[in-house]
Amino acid sequence: MSNHPTLLKQFRSFCFQNNATDIEQAIEYFAVFGGMGWSVDMSKPLDELIEEKVLANYRYIHGDITKITQSNKSYHSLLTALASGDRREHSAFKRANLSRKEGEESAAFLIKFGILARETSQDEPADENEIVSARLVFISPFIRFWFSAISPYYKGIKEGDYLEAKERWVEIKQTFFDSIYEKLVMERIKESFKGDWIEKIGSYWDKNGEIEILGRTKAGKIVAGSCKYSKAKANKSELTKLQEKCTRAKLNPDIFAIFSKNGFSSEFKKEKGETLRLFSLKHLKSLIEDLSEKDLLINTNKKY
Repeated sequence: MSNHPTLLKQFRSFCFQNNATDIEQAIEYFAVFGGMGWSVDMSKPLDELIEEKVLANYRYIHGDITKITQSNKSYHSLLTALASGDRREHSAFKRANLSRKEGEESAAFLIKFGILARETSQDEPADENEIVSARLVFISPFIRFWFSAISPYYKGIKEGDYLEAKERWVEIKQTFFDSIYEKLVMERIKESFKGDWIEKIGSYWDKNGEIEILGRTKAGKIVAGSCKYSKAKANKSELTKLQEKCTRAKLNPDIFAIFSKNGFSSEFKKEKGETLRLFSLKHLKSLIEDLSEKDLLINTNKKY
């Protein structure tokens, strides 16, 4: 078991510390600043805060991060590859131009010092001969943001030229929050199962594709889920796509769970029941209910 706070605990701490009440804003600001214990002025636009708190303090934050990473180029290459890729361990080693040995040694160090965690696919692949690579995920949302949008553009930033970093942020911003949503949706799905509670939950992946959410209840029921982030409301085609993914993976779920950030068509809503659960942005609000001082995590990072 990891000794690090779960993403949900980090999120609740962030929301309590910064008086966050709007769930969409809270998730987006947390995806950038989460895990560091920093106070964030939620009345300011996110892009303005990035310049004020991160770009303007680049030298100091860079210094703090390199104390942990020991300025090791292999570690930085792997972190950058993971921040911009699909998180699969072996493909990240290739993107970082690291041999398997170098990659595994780098990953071991970064896991040991609490920067990364290793996740495995939730089920065996359909092809029993297939070896599925684990994923390496960031424990702190901010560190992922740093290696996605800041660290690769250090030359310009050090000189006070933020153009490349800002252009990169514009490029990735639309999908950057998705992985945080996915993890929080899993927490909300867990919360919705009362009697036959969910024993384990995560993602499934193999060479043929991915199922974003796959869980198993105490009684052995399989729960498969997907997430849709676009402005359009989800319709029955989302369920069809999810069912097709499960068929390819030779999985036969008992319950389907679909998250759509902007809700569902009226026709699709009529389909929900014991075997189909639908979640939208408003359902995530329960994750930050009853916040109190006890949710605040003790953090020793320098404040910016």
